[in-house]
Amino acid sequence: MNSITSQLQSIFSARLREDEAMSKHTNFRIGGSAKWFVEVRTVDELKQVLKIAVDQKISYFIFGGGSNILVNDKPFDGIAIKIAMRNIAINKNLVRVEAGALSSSVARETAKAGLSGLTWAISLPGTIGGAVRGNAGCFGGETKEHLVEVELLSDGKVITIKKDDLHFSYRDSVIKHNNDIVLSAIFELEQGDSKKLLAELDEKLSARKISQPLDAGSAGCMFKNYEIKSDDELQRIKQILDISPEMNLTRRISAGWLIDQLDLKGTQIGGAKVSEKHGNFLINTGNATADDVVQLIALIKTRARNEYGINLNEEVQYLGF
Repeated sequence: MNSITSQLQSIFSARLREDEAMSKHTNFRIGGSAKWFVEVRTVDELKQVLKIAVDQKISYFIFGGGSNILVNDKPFDGIAIKIAMRNIAINKNLVRVEAGALSSSVARETAKAGLSGLTWAISLPGTIGGAVRGNAGCFGGETKEHLVEVELLSDGKVITIKKDDLHFSYRDSVIKHNNDIVLSAIFELEQGDSKKLLAELDEKLSARKISQPLDAGSAGCMFKNYEIKSDDELQRIKQILDISPEMNLTRRISAGWLIDQLDLKGTQIGGAKVSEKHGNFLINTGNATADDVVQLIALIKTRARNEYGINLNEEVQYLGF
């Protein structure tokens, strides 16, 4: 253990933290301690820490902004690696963003530069790396829309992958199903009016304040919206649920709306509670544990399956379980 600490110190110096509470680094404000915690600021640092983990046969997990993750309450006997590469470079209508840049920062910087296409991301929690990995979206926008290519660390090598080869779908990409790590992404945006774009950011932030619980710890949307897979299933669901014309057209049922139909808003287990403002947000009322959240997730999924025959899937990534 001491040799691992000394190796990490040689790379990160005072930036290495031991027995670091992960609750300080997640939007849920939940998580036990990590034996080692590092913030990587360069690709070389990332390569070095991964080599140590592999050579020493110790566990590790990688995360970005701390949203969309639920970290185990138990101590993690490994390395927690936070991606802290945050540069945003704008060249005409092309924007290169490092994986650790906050999505909201990218939205604001591009709007200031008079570039249109990413204003929706102002209300997206987390980083661009996580957004690319899960094709994150809100307010009608998705990460894939203006994406050109992504730089990945794959088996120790830096590679560049075009958008079409990432096989994006709703809240999914090929990256979610392998061990590749997003390093940066290039977006191609459109020219717009900076003042109008900045006003649009304010409008979206105001809408978010009205519809989402921002005063408590939360991972963001807990469940993916449910995708209806066939005409037969659509007819079955329409017989038991009064879905909106939009849901009928898109064949996608809002998870928050579904949880509302189940009358689960306000339901609480331990310190974890279904938000009364938005059913797809589970919040930490102050003393929630990961186990509380897991139990609440299980309750919601069971009710949705038993009452409507709908299998909800989490957006959140489980770390340290």
